[in-house]
Amino acid sequence: MDMRQLKYFHTIATEGQITKAAKKLHIAQPPLSQSLKNLEHSIGTPLFDRNGRRMELTEAGRTLYQRCETIFEFFEETLLEVQDTGEGMRGKLSIGCVKSAFSHIPRKMKRFGENYPDITFELKEGDSASLADDLKNRRIDFAVIRLPLELDEFHHKRLPVEDYVAVLPDEWLVEGDDNTISMELLSALPLLLLRRTSGRGQYELILDQVKNYNASPKVVTMCPDVDMILELVSEGVGAAIIPELAYQKHNPGKVKMMKIKEDTLHSESAVIWLKDRYLSKSAQKFIELFDEEDEME
Repeated sequence: MDMRQLKYFHTIATEGQITKAAKKLHIAQPPLSQSLKNLEHSIGTPLFDRNGRRMELTEAGRTLYQRCETIFEFFEETLLEVQDTGEGMRGKLSIGCVKSAFSHIPRKMKRFGENYPDITFELKEGDSASLADDLKNRRIDFAVIRLPLELDEFHHKRLPVEDYVAVLPDEWLVEGDDNTISMELLSALPLLLLRRTSGRGQYELILDQVKNYNASPKVVTMCPDVDMILELVSEGVGAAIIPELAYQKHNPGKVKMMKIKEDTLHSESAVIWLKDRYLSKSAQKFIELFDEEDEME
């Protein structure tokens, strides 16, 4: 059994037909069929039930198919680790980031690119829960997320704490002094809140605080995208409660920021990466830049 045979077997199982698998692999059908026969002979048991043109996995086939993903991942990570022993850094660095925390990334990318010009960056946006899934499925190397998030499967590096601020349409007149607003007053306004697609996050934390002042707050919009939230604020739909850094980097105009009087709402971000996965030298070096966060920002 070798990696080529496993790749062929996995493609046949995924496509369900020799014909489709051959087209996907860009090879002729006879050598693909022969490779499968050789694999079944070496294992000593059929991997497929042939049902006309349709190929259905046997119990042994299902077991091997499930293991293939793990084998492929292990092979790729082993290859990466071996390549990392050579001099220099090259290749692709895949980074996930929630949009409201993206400001942590650009300066570091510029600095890293100047030091390691052979590295190509691939960026993926998502909420914290979806980026955690991308890490588990090896689609990205590391991610910058907003807490809270279950971190048992991840190494993590916490980033500086930010205050939440209120963002209101420019034309709204509210009582306040020194450009501040109380939670009591804020909780009575129609609210636009960031909410991830799954799991408990910022939305629940903010809502818990708001309900201390208003048992039935009017949340008119929930959305995972900070740009969309701020555009809605600029059109007078409601008031938003977002991390201050997100406001500074995404301010669309026609809005005003107000500090929240009560010092009860804070946002934490973190860099996370899988505990059970080899982390490339390039990813390790990039993550080290977060230790210099205060100096760089």
